[in-house]
Amino acid sequence: MPQNITIGYKELCAAAEREIETLDTADAIKLAGRDDVVFVDIRDIRELQREGKMPGAFHCPRGMLEFWIDPNGSYYKPVFGQDKKFVFFCAGGMRSALAAQTAQRMGLKPVAHIRGGFGAWTKQGGPVEAPEAKS
Repeated sequence: MPQNITIGYKELCAAAEREIETLDTADAIKLAGRDDVVFVDIRDIRELQREGKMPGAFHCPRGMLEFWIDPNGSYYKPVFGQDKKFVFFCAGGMRSALAAQTAQRMGLKPVAHIRGGFGAWTKQGGPVEAPEAKS
């Protein structure tokens, strides 16, 4: 590892979880389908194509998050202007911790993320839309 690295991603994720709400999968599943909650899938499009997706979740690739949240930016997505709770998730719960922390720091509230991400969601029986068959 290069000597200039002073903090690793695990420490960054742990710090993020001290600032944000972390939902256990069972609690997140109970929120599915509610009108006052927006699930935000920050996985890469290839992950969705390979593993399927959560029905009704808004797909926001992690690399676009800050740009899509900022109402003063040219990439703003109105979904982030709704008066709802935003629940972020990724494959395993690390990227979503960082994403939820960033969203909260930008002023989006309330936010949370799912511990264990989409992997835990599927293992605990959360609803999943199968990937579309390739033609």
